Amino acid sequence: MIVKCIIIDDEPFAIKVIESHLASFKNIELIGSFNNPLEALEIIEQGEVDAIFLDINMPGMNGLDFIKNSRNNYQIIITTAYREYAVESFELDVLDYLVKPIPFNRFLKTINKLNQVINKNQSKNEEYQGNKEPFIFLKVDKKLVKILLKDILFIESLKDYIKVITTHGNYLVHKSLTGITEELPNSNFIRVHRSYTIAIDKIKSIEGNLVEIDAKRIPIGRNYAKHVKETIFSNNKDLHI
Repeated sequence: MIVKCIIIDDEPFAIKVIESHLASFKNIELIGSFNNPLEALEIIEQGEVDAIFLDINMPGMNGLDFIKNSRNNYQIIITTAYREYAVESFELDVLDYLVKPIPFNRFLKTINKLNQVINKNQSKNEEYQGNKEPFIFLKVDKKLVKILLKDILFIESLKDYIKVITTHGNYLVHKSLTGITEELPNSNFIRVHRSYTIAIDKIKSIEGNLVEIDAKRIPIGRNYAKHVKETIFSNNKDLHI
């Protein structure tokens, strides 16, 4: 689906950076950039905005005051040069908090989080007829690759990289296993070892401290064993072991 967003920031350079980052995502449509929240109210009130990239210190209205006084049926991503507002921002249920200058890899994590939330909300809407398959973007060989979550079998850590094993092929990504695991829904993905995160619904069998997925026998780390087995057995009562 197309995610419609706007940018509210009084710094032209900051707007250009976010616009440049957003241009890498085909499913994100930027429908407007504004210098302060008051200018953006008209398009926001039309109800077509899915996400707002919002600065905090701006003329006319402070970004946090804007959140407190607006109807919040869209996702808000704070973009600011100040770290000290993070706690207050998350208390207002913002989706993410980005500190300028915003590196692309950090921005990518936010977009993946945004897509997960939008997909989850849309799947609950019975009238929604679009693509319901949740996905994630991964940066592979200088390009963004869209991978459906249902296609992921497991993920292996390789020092500074991860290898994402899917039903359609493997992808080498410059990312940590901790980082990718945090971006995936914990309802179906679980870290079982310091070097592995797996898709629970792809498990074929469990034998001792080994999980079999697609002919690959993956170890369950001693520090993970109790949580992993409790989670797998509670969520998958029909699992053949």
